[in-house]
Amino acid sequence: MRFWVGAYAGDAGSAEGIGILQAGDADSVWASGPLGMVGTAVAAPGSASWLAAHPTHDLLYAALESDGTVQAYRRTSETRLTPVGPAIEAGESVCHVAVSPDATFLVASCWSDGRVVHIDLDAAGRPSRPVIAAEATDPWGSDSAESGLSTGARVSGAVVPDLAAAARALREAAGDEYGDLVPAYDVVPETDAESEEATIGPRVSRSHQAIFLPGGLVATTDMGLDLVRFWRHGQGGLRFVQQVVLPKGSGPRHGLWHPSGHLYIVTELSREVFVLAPDAEGRWHIISGQPLVGTLETDTAAELCASRDGTTLYAGVRGSDTIGVLAVRGAGEALRFTALADAGTHWPRHHVVVNDTLLVAGQLADEIVSLPLDARTGVPGRVRHRTASPSPTRLLPMR
Repeated sequence: MRFWVGAYAGDAGSAEGIGILQAGDADSVWASGPLGMVGTAVAAPGSASWLAAHPTHDLLYAALESDGTVQAYRRTSETRLTPVGPAIEAGESVCHVAVSPDATFLVASCWSDGRVVHIDLDAAGRPSRPVIAAEATDPWGSDSAESGLSTGARVSGAVVPDLAAAARALREAAGDEYGDLVPAYDVVPETDAESEEATIGPRVSRSHQAIFLPGGLVATTDMGLDLVRFWRHGQGGLRFVQQVVLPKGSGPRHGLWHPSGHLYIVTELSREVFVLAPDAEGRWHIISGQPLVGTLETDTAAELCASRDGTTLYAGVRGSDTIGVLAVRGAGEALRFTALADAGTHWPRHHVVVNDTLLVAGQLADEIVSLPLDARTGVPGRVRHRTASPSPTRLLPMR
């Protein structure tokens, strides 16, 4: 089968534009055979780092990250794309586009300026009229923010105790003789805010993905401010509904909706996968989380995808170049870490499951590799095939 390949071009990478990958036989739904690049479908010097397909028309939408625009392309042959209309301004470092199920609009996410942009699609799929959604603010600057798994957060219907308050109560009960044995959860080290900001930089909004959920909801991730925000489509663009705040510094990057009704989010910086779900009133909360065991502090997580039957999740980890494998447990509300497998390539930016095969785009290795998936455990094995591919960042199956 064949895939569109998004990639970095120009100063950011070595690709000419949107490529075409063939995995196995062209007329087969299996991707376990030899890999090979068919060629470049269209030049895209602006770095088409993410691609999305129109649900019915033979159209492709690309986030041209270096240009800050979204460009539509029409497929004109088996191996060629041609631009449709002018590129639409989105924002700095636009890194993701997602098309609504009814094909009436798409959402672009921008990394450098944090924009979430609603872009109309007409009946022919042509994009127009970008509208910037409400900007995010840092929830950790507000005492009233919903705080994910932090102190006082709601998890599985219960409230996590305030560790500081618990420590104070235990110390008071223990008295002077044993009070020093109580962990100092209530002692906050003094920090110089200006010094800390100078060292690690200010916290800024970094939008990274939009996910369409059942019932008309749209979830967007903000890696810089540790947010998952929820929206509804309305006249004039996206209407903000609520936000869920993940632990400070976790960096929510990408996620996927699971048929069980849960939303799984992988965090780039803390290398965890969180499970979000709505309560009876439709308010979303974090209900559990699972770290990618064995990853390094210098690692960053990238993509998250699921097996065909939804029982296994795969999280790409850049740096140590591994794939975290997690089993979905219960009714989807819990995850269990299974294995940390070798990705078989350097800097696994994106990966996708195709039946019994995991295809991995090794961005800094300039290649795409295929790994067999164990039928019983779902764990990826050693590299089966590989092919050279310049700066690959996205693998999108062709229809």
